[in-house]
Amino acid sequence: MSQEGRKLFLLDAMALIYRAYYALNKNPRITSKGLNTSAILGFANALYDVIRNEKPTHIGVAFDTHAPTVRHEDFSAYKANREAMPEDISTAIPYIMQLIRGFNIPILAVDGYEADDVIGTLAKQAENKGFTVYMMTPDKDFGQLVSDNILQYKPGKPGEDPVIMGVKEVCEKFGVKRPDQVIDMLGLWGDASDNIPGIPGVGEVTARNLLKDFDNVENLIENAEKIDKAGLREKVKTFGQQALMSKQLATIILDVPLTFEEDALKLTPPDINKLQTLFEEIEFRTFAKRVFTDLEKGSPPAGKQAADLFAAAGEPLETIATLSNIDQVPHVYHLADTPEKRKVLVTHLGKSGMFCFDTETTGLDANNVELVGMSFATRPGEAWFVPVPDRYSEAVEIVKEFAGVFADETIGKTGQNMKYDISVLKWYEINVNGSLFDTMIAHYLIEPDMRHNMDFLARTYLNYEPVSIESLIGKKGKNQLSMRSVDPEKLKEYACEDADITLQLRIALEPQLAETDTRALFDEIEMPLVKVLAAMEAEGVKIDSGNLNQFSEQLEKEIAEVEKEIYLLAGEEFNIASPKQLGEIIFDKMQLSDNPKQTKTKQHSTSEDVLQKLINKHPIVQQILDYRSLTKLKSTYVDTLPLLVNPRTGRIHTSYNQAVASTGRLSSNNPNLQNIPIRTERGREIRKAFVPRNDKFVLLSADYSQIELRLIAHISGDEAMQEAFRHGIDIHTATAARIYNIDISEVTKEMRRNAKTVNFGIIYGISAFGLSERLNIPRREAAEIISQYFERFAGIKRYMDEIITFAREHGYVETIKKRRRYLRDINSGNAIVRGFAERNAINAPIQGSSADMIKIAMISIQREFERLKLKSRMIMQVHDELVFDVHQDEVETVKPVIERLMKSAIELSIPVEVEMSTGSNWLEAH
Repeated sequence: MSQEGRKLFLLDAMALIYRAYYALNKNPRITSKGLNTSAILGFANALYDVIRNEKPTHIGVAFDTHAPTVRHEDFSAYKANREAMPEDISTAIPYIMQLIRGFNIPILAVDGYEADDVIGTLAKQAENKGFTVYMMTPDKDFGQLVSDNILQYKPGKPGEDPVIMGVKEVCEKFGVKRPDQVIDMLGLWGDASDNIPGIPGVGEVTARNLLKDFDNVENLIENAEKIDKAGLREKVKTFGQQALMSKQLATIILDVPLTFEEDALKLTPPDINKLQTLFEEIEFRTFAKRVFTDLEKGSPPAGKQAADLFAAAGEPLETIATLSNIDQVPHVYHLADTPEKRKVLVTHLGKSGMFCFDTETTGLDANNVELVGMSFATRPGEAWFVPVPDRYSEAVEIVKEFAGVFADETIGKTGQNMKYDISVLKWYEINVNGSLFDTMIAHYLIEPDMRHNMDFLARTYLNYEPVSIESLIGKKGKNQLSMRSVDPEKLKEYACEDADITLQLRIALEPQLAETDTRALFDEIEMPLVKVLAAMEAEGVKIDSGNLNQFSEQLEKEIAEVEKEIYLLAGEEFNIASPKQLGEIIFDKMQLSDNPKQTKTKQHSTSEDVLQKLINKHPIVQQILDYRSLTKLKSTYVDTLPLLVNPRTGRIHTSYNQAVASTGRLSSNNPNLQNIPIRTERGREIRKAFVPRNDKFVLLSADYSQIELRLIAHISGDEAMQEAFRHGIDIHTATAARIYNIDISEVTKEMRRNAKTVNFGIIYGISAFGLSERLNIPRREAAEIISQYFERFAGIKRYMDEIITFAREHGYVETIKKRRRYLRDINSGNAIVRGFAERNAINAPIQGSSADMIKIAMISIQREFERLKLKSRMIMQVHDELVFDVHQDEVETVKPVIERLMKSAIELSIPVEVEMSTGSNWLEAH
């Protein structure tokens, strides 16, 4: 190989693994056997993207070893403050090593040295041999090694390009003249993640300024007397030796005892068998398809040698594919496109005890799409597709041929996300009756933290890859086709497959409902709720767009005034919405904090919690918070809500998500009703725009009062809390009296506020630190309040201990109605990860029971409204509140019905209270 184009990639394994794990931590990838593969998947994608896109000629992956390093010998506290590695990462590492070996990439590690040192040593040796070296890591320490031929390669976030840093970029990022000064920066600034102390109180900005004047740590210490600021001068004198030690700790070692062997690091063909075995074990079907498709096509993984490399890999795709598909599995899919064929199909469906159905439509908004066709299946491997014309009157006549079988109570119905299909068919005058089985919701109850879409379920439970929608209509964007333009034969195959696979998923999932003891929850709550939500979504709610437009103009003026005030206080104009520019103003220019918090990208953090702590430092902080509040209110709600009005109905039709929150709570989108603000005066103005359908109706709001506290009193059996609820005493006042050991009459507003914070905080496992932050009191005082709380409410402490013990033994907790929340980290050795799981263990039975309770109430109320043939309708659910559009003649009829059914939804050992009122808009009713 000629010298030109030799490209070596050296990967910092652990830095990339941690980055991958935490990037997916909020939405972890869990296999059907419970293995968390987030770190493996993230690393695999990063590795393969480099092979495919960057085309290295040589590559190696460096790991740390378990042996102590020379840094630990010099400084025993080095990395001492690091949390134990999360089990999900330690479990993932052997699989990641299998992955690396499967790609035939060398693993590089030397006892006594870190991966940084291994990479640094090899990078310098390879540079001397004429290689261009890319150190692949997000770790800032590597900036010290960058030269003309050694670059730092930082993988991009999802959807973003990687960042490649050369000499110019490193110098700009750190504000230094030379890359080697990065070591001096770290010596002064320190590195909390590695427990490198630096000089206390010296942050990035101060370190940068010192190096401009003194060039390096040694020169700074020698000339400490020349530092202008007395306080800083003393710090440098006092902690100079610590800075030198910190610099030494931050210096990457370049003489590790290993030699750069060019041939050993050359990129060679992957080991197909090893990769196939690994991908099957960890259920990497999509990733496997990507890799193996590239192998078959000869897509370039290594520049000009691509075709030869993949040819050397050998086996064709057919022998290594891990999923079956429509072309490989025998099936019989019929096109029912004539009256005669439809009649035969209707007769067949009428004789079946259950059928699966699916709709194909022109879009995703169930209340604003056209039906393209319906598919049906009654047994695996066979299905029917009924195309529907675009003219509505003709379409209705065809769909009505199936009205009888859809309405038949004796025929069960199966589907995936059935609420959508039921809502679409409602626009074609079809009612869906009979027992329902929704595979998406069944899986949601079986595995609440996993994904529930049909493609994922088919891969996981059927080892099957469904036809992708993009193969029919193209990718999202202006060039995407309509389903009506798809070739009829292709559309038939696609639509029939949906019904067929969904039916097969029911067969796979139904036994697991019994195994997880969630069948009753499924049949009695979640399935009946589907039709209730579909009915609510179809009703929608009327919006006073004129009111919102006026409010938008008012907000525009207020935002402009706040903007002027901020510029005046800052002494210059800047982009207030830019966190970077804002951070430079309030931290670099105005110096509002001695030790400003940094983001992962090393910008100043300007998050709300950071700004709240600075609120008394300068008037500009409150103005910035006001600006953010006003602009979010305007863009998210005031200007957006009128755009969401459905042209068919003149109302807004939110979509309720039944299978998203693992606690069991409903969420909603377009618009998100759960997040409409209520705490601020301007936020409450939004609710004014939600109005009755006409002047013969009023809005009625019914809200559970302190339902989560009542549930914790019931579930824990705590006598003190139950007694307060039974006697109708304000729970926060009663709590304060017990915590402070005083009579109820002596409780002050401040005591009640503290008690309220503890009451709600306990549900979420609040700590003394958290309570002190929230109440702005010393941590010792907060700890004393919590201690007194547990002493006075011993039943709650007992519940918390018992539920955590239960979770540790069983791996899950349950609501009153047996809804499960799985807690895979409950026995973690990592205190942070375990603590999060413990808080979920305490909270999930309460939040989940609250969710179950309001769902039961909704089902009962809907049935009673239908039985009484009322004109009034339930139109919204927001947290613990239900909102109704009530005919004025029915107000006194519906009030006792709603109150009775909400109170009796789940029988508790203490009274349940429901607050109810009416009004000409939602705010007035609430």
